[in-house]
Amino acid sequence: MGAFLTSCNAEKQASASAGSKTKDSKEMNENLEVATVAGGCFWCIEAVFDKIEGVESAVSGYSGGHVENPTYEQVCRKNTGHYEVVQIKFDPAKISYEEILTWFWKAHNPTQANGQGNDIGEPYRPAIFVHSEEQRKKAEASKAEFQKTLQAPIATKILDSAKFYSAEGYHQDYYKLNKNRNPYCRVVIAPKLKKLGLDD
Repeated sequence: MGAFLTSCNAEKQASASAGSKTKDSKEMNENLEVATVAGGCFWCIEAVFDKIEGVESAVSGYSGGHVENPTYEQVCRKNTGHYEVVQIKFDPAKISYEEILTWFWKAHNPTQANGQGNDIGEPYRPAIFVHSEEQRKKAEASKAEFQKTLQAPIATKILDSAKFYSAEGYHQDYYKLNKNRNPYCRVVIAPKLKKLGLDD
């Protein structure tokens, strides 16, 4: 990808200084529901959902592939079949699954099939991994509704949920911990948050 700024290239530059940060532990509400989405680099999608009211946690990880316990380096080689995903736990009393999906549609380009921006290839394909038939119906309805706002067809797939592997600790809360030192955060993620009205 040459001089293009991509998340894999940015990670190589920043991982040494990022350490092995992990998500802050917090007591989880027993009534939380789960949504899993893939919309390009998981740093971007996690940064969005970390700021949404009603979302209790947003964890970056991998899903949909054929390699057990994949590493970031393996996934970046684009031959494990995995998507970079964010698994979201949310309180349905504060935010609905449909609202989660509305944020997701706005947070990625659903007409780009093989990646997002300069992040191209199988880890960056857009998808919604549904955890129940009810979620599938809601996802299909949400997709059809959002399609009405677009001229190009939506490429984001709706797939059955697959085994979720949490990404390495230094990927969690990545934007929050690296926004002032990683160019990818400043050039790619910050403008996305500003566009969505979620900037700091």
